Amino acid sequence: MTTKRRLITDSFKVVKKARRGGKREKTPTPPPQTEPETETVREEELQKLRQFDLDWRFGPCTGISRLQRWERAKLHGLNPPEEIRDLLLQNTDPEYKLSLWREYPL
Repeated sequence: MTTKRRLITDSFKVVKKARRGGKREKTPTPPPQTEPETETVREEELQKLRQFDLDWRFGPCTGISRLQRWERAKLHGLNPPEEIRDLLLQNTDPEYKLSLWREYPL
């Protein structure tokens, strides 16, 4: 006795759905957004200040502001960069004033 194997397509009609709108066109990729020039300058300045924080030639930086550290280094004859002092005096933003380690407890 041979039994015929039944497929699901024997009971149900095969229906292919038509695509809506035909072929889909690729959407053009948007041009990369450029940051405003002021943000780029700010990031560069903050990067210089972070490098100053990480430079141990000017002494420890925990527990004091960047300007206090710069003045202490100058007092001890360690020749800190004048550019750092100028950045610190021009800006009142706490991100400029406080060191990289400000969020860590002493």
